[in-house]
Amino acid sequence: MEKVLMKGNEALAESAMRAGCRFFFGYPITPQTELAAYMSKNMPKVGGTYLQAESEVAAINMVYGASAAGARVMTSSSSPGISLKGEGISYMAGADLPGVIINVQRGGPGLGGIQPSQSDYFQATKATGHGDFQVVVYAPSTVQEMADIAYEAFDVADKYRTPVMILADGMLGQMMEPVALPQPKDPADLPEKPWACTGHGGKRPHNVANSLYLTADALEKLNVERFQRYEAIKAAEQRAESYLADDADIVLVAFGASARVARSAVNAARAEGIKAGLVRPITLWPFPEKALEATIASAKEYLVVEMNMGQMVEDVRLCIEGRRPVEFYGRCGGVIPTPAEVLEQIRAIQGRLNDAQEKEGE
Repeated sequence: MEKVLMKGNEALAESAMRAGCRFFFGYPITPQTELAAYMSKNMPKVGGTYLQAESEVAAINMVYGASAAGARVMTSSSSPGISLKGEGISYMAGADLPGVIINVQRGGPGLGGIQPSQSDYFQATKATGHGDFQVVVYAPSTVQEMADIAYEAFDVADKYRTPVMILADGMLGQMMEPVALPQPKDPADLPEKPWACTGHGGKRPHNVANSLYLTADALEKLNVERFQRYEAIKAAEQRAESYLADDADIVLVAFGASARVARSAVNAARAEGIKAGLVRPITLWPFPEKALEATIASAKEYLVVEMNMGQMVEDVRLCIEGRRPVEFYGRCGGVIPTPAEVLEQIRAIQGRLNDAQEKEGE
């Protein structure tokens, strides 16, 4: 398959169009602005609609409306913009509406800086908006994976009738790599949406996209049914990559751009005779517990590497349940950890493991 050189932001946009996305509503904010610019130029070429909304709040509510009408629709923003979209995302979840939301993260909190960061993990996986709900969250680590996941995200959103978030960062959004783009989907192959608000001509009952329920019993029943669907997502949609983790004494856990750094550190550690490996979550929700559980027999210690002050590390600790030590190394504010820094952390852990082994042998 022929490859083209693209920025991560552009790959997200192109793959979304090839997946059948025909509506994009957004508002400019770095470091994702190239995505919106690409959509503004190319959406009309495929018969789609690009609209720069007057605000992030307006954009997400336009997504709600287009999704309710049965369209494949996407929005994108960066950290503070996603916060503004939080209410609308909750409304989408409450109305069981699919849609794809891109967050190309920047440093925070507040306005922070436009340098790459992973400080929105909690927001994406724990509190995208108010109420009892989850969204599926993907964390690509290459430009190719950004293209592949953007293509797949619409299918997952439609299958489970849920919002899907792609959590990238400024480094991946701006990075250029060769990409093999997927084939455009035939509109005839897109799933039917009998629940959509598309008019009915008297052939079926009215469809209503709504998240307001005035009786507690009705809302409780709906929430319970939705969480049963979430359990199905947990069972079927966990994704992770394991690298040299089968026999690893020290298992690194990292996602997105941090995983690229961690992989280099693992290779350097192996060259020194240290049995290190990597588990890279591709889905942050559902968290890939199965992939981590597969390493517990050989692992002696875990090291979580993130570009924040420690967020995913909490999910790793919940998964490991105290059976092994879980350490954390992070840089924040837009600072990217280096392979040398992570290697020093691996060496320190190996030193402690060696000391403990010597004491056992005394």
